[in-house]
Amino acid sequence: LGQMLAERLDAVFLRQTYSRLVIDCNRSAEQPDAIAAVSDGTMVPGNQALSDADVAARFAEIHEPYQAAIAAELARRDALGITTTLVALHSFTPSMRGMDRPWQIGILHDCGDTGFAHTLLDVLREEADLTVGDNEPYRMDQIDYTIPRHAYPARPYAEIEIRQDLLDSSEGCAAWADRLARVLPAALERTATI
Repeated sequence: LGQMLAERLDAVFLRQTYSRLVIDCNRSAEQPDAIAAVSDGTMVPGNQALSDADVAARFAEIHEPYQAAIAAELARRDALGITTTLVALHSFTPSMRGMDRPWQIGILHDCGDTGFAHTLLDVLREEADLTVGDNEPYRMDQIDYTIPRHAYPARPYAEIEIRQDLLDSSEGCAAWADRLARVLPAALERTATI
């Protein structure tokens, strides 16, 4: 989805290629769930009894390069005077802890410049076939890492969560890329006129 969307918008796309079960790049090293031993009640075998060196290696080899790439790209764009809205793209499971999640898409936001995120919520709610979550299925808060680190206090941003069963085929990914390629610029344009 991310690559398809980047192509449609001619946007920069920085992708994390590791599962968040290996390491969650949206958590700091201080967060115990950055490398979860258990996820939704299921033991993660590769995360059992990790040594401090194992944890440090995952951060050094996966987390830090990803975060550094985001920081470098934003710094490059800032140096060129390019106004940048940071969009983080995630997916979520259709159910968690035995509860179905009704949203097809959720927009997460917390502090900083939330104008774009709120406008994107409004634009998505105009899509008659969508159930849109406002800080659902997750709430952005102090344990999040990427958006707070790179967008706060003044960079416009939105964290987008799309339900995984809607992305389980190339057709599903293409449909969401088409939709987001339409609604993201519309939200950006509306935000600029506020």
